[in-house]
Amino acid sequence: MTTARPFGRALCAMITPFAASGALDLYGAGELAARLVAEGCDGLVLSGTTGESPTTTDAEKAALVRAVREAVGPGPSVVAGVGTSDTRHTVELARQAERAGADGLLVVTPYYSRPPQAAVEAHFLKVADATGLPVMVYDIPGRTGTRVEPATMLRLAAHPRIVAVKDCANDLLGSARVIAEGGLAYYSGSEELNLPLYAVGGAGYVSTVANVAPRQLRAVLDAFDAGDTAGAARLNARLLPLTELMMASGLPGTVTAKALLGGPVREPLQPADREAVDGLRAAYEALVQAESPV
Repeated sequence: MTTARPFGRALCAMITPFAASGALDLYGAGELAARLVAEGCDGLVLSGTTGESPTTTDAEKAALVRAVREAVGPGPSVVAGVGTSDTRHTVELARQAERAGADGLLVVTPYYSRPPQAAVEAHFLKVADATGLPVMVYDIPGRTGTRVEPATMLRLAAHPRIVAVKDCANDLLGSARVIAEGGLAYYSGSEELNLPLYAVGGAGYVSTVANVAPRQLRAVLDAFDAGDTAGAARLNARLLPLTELMMASGLPGTVTAKALLGGPVREPLQPADREAVDGLRAAYEALVQAESPV
């Protein structure tokens, strides 16, 4: 089976830099985007949960796409998060992202209202029909309250512009079924499933940890693609302490990423405390040290 990778393999769910005043830091966004691409990211996903999209305005979202597009040039994929709980608003954001220069759209399941599957399907189809851009369905029931069921995914796969999934459903069996039957490109959105999902035909990952360890995450996929599955597992194991602290310590990934990179978060989020920052830095330094030749 040949895995389709419409946006590349290694994608970063990029943080949104803010200035000390709380304003959007477009210069910082461009610098970070360029560094992430230089260190191994095939693409950048903007204005997702890690990008604090609930706190950024429509105008800020468009400005972010333009700044990142200019910073990285035409090669790397720039995927714009446009999902909201309102179909009309999502369509407006999708069209805005297309005008701003995005290569694709990340569209989350409508949240809080918990629509039934027929309504979920209609939502994604309407957004996919609104532009000429390919769509990545963002399935994260732990946040939205609604799963995109495998049967719904298989129906959505028939649309020519619905090409990928950011998979945070944590259902490896269901994901493997859709990969096998529907041909959608599955990108792991749960860090602990990056390698397992890749091993059953996934396209890659959309990673928060990639904000701080893009090279190390990509090395796992490189080893697997080279046939060194034991090496891939070993490299993946090296990442676990940092991944656990960033993604499973009780703090949002945005907060932990910015604790390492610097820069404020927008309320209601609050910065990590000193103990958390020290632990994160120690885990990151241990990861870097493990790469160093003896």
